[in-house]
Amino acid sequence: MSAGGDLPRAHVPVLYAQTLAGLNVRGDGRYLDGTFGRGGHARGVLERLGPAGRLLLMDKDPEAIAVAQREFAGDARVAVRQGSFAGLADWSETDAGLDGVLFDLGVSSPQIDQPQRGFSFMQDGPLDMRMDPATGMPVAQWLAQADEREIADVLWAYGEEKQSRRIARAIVARAASPSPLATTAELADLVAATIGRRDPHKHPATRTFQALRIFINRELDDLNTGLVAAVSRLHIGGRLAVISFHSLEDRAVKRFIAELAKAPPGNRRLPEPTAFVPTLRAVGDAITADADELAHNPRARSAVLRVAEKLQ
Repeated sequence: MSAGGDLPRAHVPVLYAQTLAGLNVRGDGRYLDGTFGRGGHARGVLERLGPAGRLLLMDKDPEAIAVAQREFAGDARVAVRQGSFAGLADWSETDAGLDGVLFDLGVSSPQIDQPQRGFSFMQDGPLDMRMDPATGMPVAQWLAQADEREIADVLWAYGEEKQSRRIARAIVARAASPSPLATTAELADLVAATIGRRDPHKHPATRTFQALRIFINRELDDLNTGLVAAVSRLHIGGRLAVISFHSLEDRAVKRFIAELAKAPPGNRRLPEPTAFVPTLRAVGDAITADADELAHNPRARSAVLRVAEKLQ
């Protein structure tokens, strides 16, 4: 049995029970899952909703949306929309307000497991990485036209890659050759040949792939916009739950909650500030997977859940 007894363990997503507890789902509430993926968390929310409840599902990925429409088309409580959660406040379904919002960030397991999507170097595939293949530019196309400084800046800013300049130089040199980078294996091999294997437990291209994926999908920009939009739509007492998988995301979420929950430090050289009134309160500390979950789902090892409640 799964956590909470709702789903078979094989289908339980990361931090399943903790996320549902954090959302504090009410039977007549309105909830939005901004990253449907394959619907693990969404199904848990739906099981807790009564006839008057409402569940809104969003995802950038058309394959995820196809799954949502196929599985929930017959449920009058569910509405589905393809698009980034950054635009959730533009969806008329959110005009009535929400009692909970969930963002499960990063790339989903089905995206990683499909070589043709180009997210992973574990299996060779086209160097794409777009969550919505119908919009934007594949990574291979961007690398073929970007200059060394642009590439290095992306690798450093979004992957915290210390060897960003060396990798960027190698990528630009390859772009000028008769065979520019076209597949995930080619990029992974190029990075490994350029900087070597520094960590026996991590592929040398891990940070490069992370950085390019975040950049090409505007993930941090969407996160910052989506957090603001979520709070704008939450009812008083509504919950925001965000699962992050790397430090850049988690720092952004932690900072956002703190800025709305805690008064900024004073400065005696400046005029007395207006009295701070918090908009959010953090619900507990950051939550990570326990040993039992890690034993069944190694992908949970980097997951961090933060929950906040709207106060006004």
